[in-house]
Amino acid sequence: MRLTAIIPLLLIFNLLAVVLALGVGSSGYDQIFRILTNKADDTTKTIVFGYRLPRLLLAMIAGASLSASGCAMQALFRNPLAEPYILGVASGASVGAALSVALSIGAIHSRLVFAFFSALFTAYLVYLIGTSSRFRDQTYAILLAGVAIASFFSGLTSLLIYFAAQSMHKVVFWLMGSFSNPQWEEVYFALPITIAGIAYLLITSWNLNALLLGDEHAAAVGINVERYRRSLIAVVALLTSATVAVSGVIGFVGIIIPHTVRMMVGEEHQRLLPSTILLSTAFMPAIDIFARISTSGELPVGAITAMLGGPFFLYLLMRRSI
Repeated sequence: MRLTAIIPLLLIFNLLAVVLALGVGSSGYDQIFRILTNKADDTTKTIVFGYRLPRLLLAMIAGASLSASGCAMQALFRNPLAEPYILGVASGASVGAALSVALSIGAIHSRLVFAFFSALFTAYLVYLIGTSSRFRDQTYAILLAGVAIASFFSGLTSLLIYFAAQSMHKVVFWLMGSFSNPQWEEVYFALPITIAGIAYLLITSWNLNALLLGDEHAAAVGINVERYRRSLIAVVALLTSATVAVSGVIGFVGIIIPHTVRMMVGEEHQRLLPSTILLSTAFMPAIDIFARISTSGELPVGAITAMLGGPFFLYLLMRRSI
């Protein structure tokens, strides 16, 4: 499908997602109409601008960050099943969030800082181990190091929850992935990182094409493979860490969205990456809307994406005969 055809379609999907996300609720779309006609009272403004809008923005930020990161990781590792959490970032962020609650400093700013920097530390540790000179295939070693470190930190998070069970209900819900109780502070924290990270990926999208064909090919066309690999891992770690810090662990988005778009536009990242981002910024608010309206309470967004991602993952396995 031509990019000139798919981009307008994705923009329409995004517009629908925005209208639905801002309008779905007990008062329906009357609140939006009152705001547009300048007849809204303070309560209406608080609901729309204080709750629904930051929630919408957080969903779009998470979708864009995770899907773009997944697209980059699949090119870097030349593995269609690679995803953003492969660096152990989710497990590292979980330890930080659990630690902030265990130490009774679970305010929003403390949780963000603890989760973000513990996630970055985890990604750095995985990269440090995976790029050790003792490994001949460093890309493969990074994958294995990510699995090992993620397993260790998942166990550590479980221990923190066990020993401080009474104060850990917030962390347990956060681990499931959710945009509930949105704060503008979370948007202000994650948005600049998301914009900068995605801008870097878009600017260097041609390099991803070369990397997908192998390190030798990338080097032959003038790319410093080692330096670009380091910068790519750093950018993905930043994007994923910021997302996990504000929304918890939302799995499979980095696999579902890139592969869905890949079926429509192909492998060329100059088309694949922007289309992936636009689909994700409509997809995540749609999933969040479903989470809000499907029950009298609220379902964890991460549980929904996991239920969608599991069958999709199996489909990819069978389609590629791995």
